[in-house]
Amino acid sequence: MDQKKEKSKSVLNKVYNILFFGLLIFFIFSTDAKSWVMRQMISVGLFKPDIQKEGINKQEITAAFSFRDESGNILSTKDLKGKVIFINFWATWCPPCRAEMPSLNEMYNKLKDDDRYVFLFINEDEDLTKATSYLQKNNFAMPVITRAGQIPPQVFSGTLPTTVVLNKEGKMVMKKEGLANYNNQDFLQQLEDLL
Repeated sequence: MDQKKEKSKSVLNKVYNILFFGLLIFFIFSTDAKSWVMRQMISVGLFKPDIQKEGINKQEITAAFSFRDESGNILSTKDLKGKVIFINFWATWCPPCRAEMPSLNEMYNKLKDDDRYVFLFINEDEDLTKATSYLQKNNFAMPVITRAGQIPPQVFSGTLPTTVVLNKEGKMVMKKEGLANYNNQDFLQQLEDLL
């Protein structure tokens, strides 16, 4: 009888081990699974952005660069002075980018009609159709913007996601590398304080 229980326990342990390692492999290789886990961490408030009123450092960081809008027009951040500019660098293959997308979309929908703000969601995918299709599939309203030349390394050094906020004078007042929840009352108030 004890041998039967022992054998049953051994089989059950093997099944649990197989399930555990199967889930672990799934979360390691599945972009959607990784972004889901990260989204759960965002929802409990682990990743919060913070805007510096005085700027990131004592020197004004030049954040001027060109970008291409959805219509293909090339514009510059220099032309947007007088507005608060929210810039997010992202890619569809980046799990942290995908994890923060719902909060970005909600924030964008709340503020997109306020012409005192400009939102630049700069996609870093090599194939722009992937970005467009990802946004459509998830019912995200954000426009797909691409870079149109070099971006100063102080603004974007290649880490995804990276989010930058420029005040009305064009001075960088926030740079956050990594994911965050941007659709929270504290951050929205910080954005409003820049107006």
